[in-house]
Amino acid sequence: MSLTAERHAATSTLKKIAADMSNIIESLDTRELHFEGEEVDSEVLNDPKGTVCIPFSAIYHTHGFKEPGTQTYLTGCPVRVRVLEVERFTSTRKVPSPNVYTIELTHGEFTWQVKRKFKHFQEFHRELLRYKAFVRIPIPTRSHTVRRQSIKRGEPRQMPSLPHTAESTVREEHFSSRRKQLEDYLTKILKMPMYRNYHGTMEFIGVSQLSFIHELGPKGIEGFIMKRSGGHRIPGLNCCGQGRMCYRWSKRWLVVKDSFLLYMKPDSGAIAFVLLVDKEFNIKIGQKETETKYGLQIDNLSRSLILKCNSYRHAQWWRQGIDEFVRKHGKDFLTEHRFGSYVNAKWYFEDVANAMEAAKEEIFITDWWLSPEIFMKRPVVEGNRWRLDCILKRKAQQGVRIFVMLYKEVELALGINSEYSKRTLMHLHPNIKVMRHPDHVSSSVYLWAHHEKLVIVDQSVAFVGGIDLAYGRWDDDEHRLTDVGSVKREKKCRQPTWQSFKSAAESSECVPLQSQALSPESHLFQRNADDAADTSKMKGVGKPKKFSRFSIYKHLHKHSMHHADSVSSIDSESSYCNTTRSQPNIIQSLRPHLKMFHHHSDSKQGLAEPREDKGSIRSLKTGVGELLGETRFWHGKDYCNFVFKDWVQLDKPFADFIDRYTTPRMPWHDISSVVHGKAARDVARHFIQRWNFTKIMKPKYRSLSYPFLLPKSQQTANELKYQVPEAVHATVQV
Repeated sequence: MSLTAERHAATSTLKKIAADMSNIIESLDTRELHFEGEEVDSEVLNDPKGTVCIPFSAIYHTHGFKEPGTQTYLTGCPVRVRVLEVERFTSTRKVPSPNVYTIELTHGEFTWQVKRKFKHFQEFHRELLRYKAFVRIPIPTRSHTVRRQSIKRGEPRQMPSLPHTAESTVREEHFSSRRKQLEDYLTKILKMPMYRNYHGTMEFIGVSQLSFIHELGPKGIEGFIMKRSGGHRIPGLNCCGQGRMCYRWSKRWLVVKDSFLLYMKPDSGAIAFVLLVDKEFNIKIGQKETETKYGLQIDNLSRSLILKCNSYRHAQWWRQGIDEFVRKHGKDFLTEHRFGSYVNAKWYFEDVANAMEAAKEEIFITDWWLSPEIFMKRPVVEGNRWRLDCILKRKAQQGVRIFVMLYKEVELALGINSEYSKRTLMHLHPNIKVMRHPDHVSSSVYLWAHHEKLVIVDQSVAFVGGIDLAYGRWDDDEHRLTDVGSVKREKKCRQPTWQSFKSAAESSECVPLQSQALSPESHLFQRNADDAADTSKMKGVGKPKKFSRFSIYKHLHKHSMHHADSVSSIDSESSYCNTTRSQPNIIQSLRPHLKMFHHHSDSKQGLAEPREDKGSIRSLKTGVGELLGETRFWHGKDYCNFVFKDWVQLDKPFADFIDRYTTPRMPWHDISSVVHGKAARDVARHFIQRWNFTKIMKPKYRSLSYPFLLPKSQQTANELKYQVPEAVHATVQV
């Protein structure tokens, strides 16, 4: 054989080796194989509070367990190891039973325990040796060549060794020395970045990407386990006995938290299911109960999850670990509660808008009806800034995850057009996810509807009540029947005197309205006067006795104000000329229905702080200057009278569907509330339960683009990032 042929054969062999082991090698994190100054971590941070926390948003960016570069540990924080005890189990067989070591690990504020036999240490040690050998094989790939060169730059220290004494020969009086040896071995391994970041090490000590997220609460037990498909308690879909006849087994990583359990797919790291702790939470083991050898069954209100362990002792360890952890940290959810789970919408909408604006991580919304184009703050003096869809788009662009659940109506019976609302919101940004439920035909649901109205921000502030974020809901204490005006802004002018008011009144009393010459600017006020006349008729005030009132009104204002059809068209010029300061009641006596905004004379910026009225202590601050006149509160479809006519053409939100000059609007009076802390966590858990159930039930939502939601820990509930103004601490009994 020629030299060229030999080289070709050698190259082919190496390529086959590279192809066979590419999945293993490419997944190993060997970027830190050179240990010049960083082979063994120095414990520079002894205070857990000084570490950098993993953000809650990391739950949406999980990776495969073998992918390199995945953040699992807290930056700059060591992992401390203690072997607490050694258990020796008796056996009737002649073969001696292995010892079980209880290992306590501490990482920052998190402390957890794992149980391992000595054979597990041996298997783990052999796997690390194979890992070390793999990275030294000269595989002809560019990435692996870089890794090997990094090893040559610094000689790694010798890998710590395990005790060679057989487990069966260790006497009980030597247990303490064996514990110390294993403790030192594991401590040295966890100080080496090369081995600590290896997925086999993380599996051995029972950690994952979700272990050290502060807002998920304390760390429970974790590990690989086999789970059986099915078991979901979905009404009307139990024709196969909840998956007892047709099922499959899959390997998953099980994570236990204080108020829920979840399992993840190891290849992608995706969260595949979330099981919440509730009053029906129960754990069973044994073949009789689970119909599985070494089986473990976990029940709650929504599912019976069956797991398969390696042995009965392994199943007993899982049952005991889950039960003790949940009863210690999630006992509030295990008991039956006595109770299940803002007057008018003016301040409710405003507080919801402010809370959304302060959101950092998540926004949950569920409504019977949601209208994306409604204005949350009125009057509308800042353009579209406080329009609901604009708020959600702005927060989604900032990285906030937004999840919306809408009632899917029977289209023949209701015209709320939830499909339009979903399509509109989904087109705003990929971070906005919308579900509709239920499917009436396939699920045989005809006689009930989702009627909840919830808005939850960062699982720390929750709005609960009877007000939808929809057309016709916004109202205040006045409950206006008409809305035909628009905002006017004063121009710069000289301060008028009382003589000018008097002369204007005298000159206009004898002149008919129709005979006065109207300038291009003043004809706009004629329209306002006509609108006001219609308003007085609808309110039952009756016809004005004299047209001269309108003449006075026009004469007083035609040189000092100009009309704006919408507030967004008002420019940013700031003019301050209060023509009614000397006699504040003059215009009120002439125009009883003119809505005025009064301001302090010392205002320097736009709208000043308003005087504290009887029903309000809040202010409206804008940069559009001094506003006077009647403002329009209900735009387009928001002006409604559902007794007179139901909504039509909801895809044209700013087009009127009833004549606001002839038909009065129907006021809306309802209540809502806001809660913080643990109460908000409880409301968020309810939304999460509904979201995860809908994701499972409807196949179109099973993709990874619609993630499973996780509840935050009760232990961090009082760490409020935002609080609604004027909220107070209270002990409430419903």
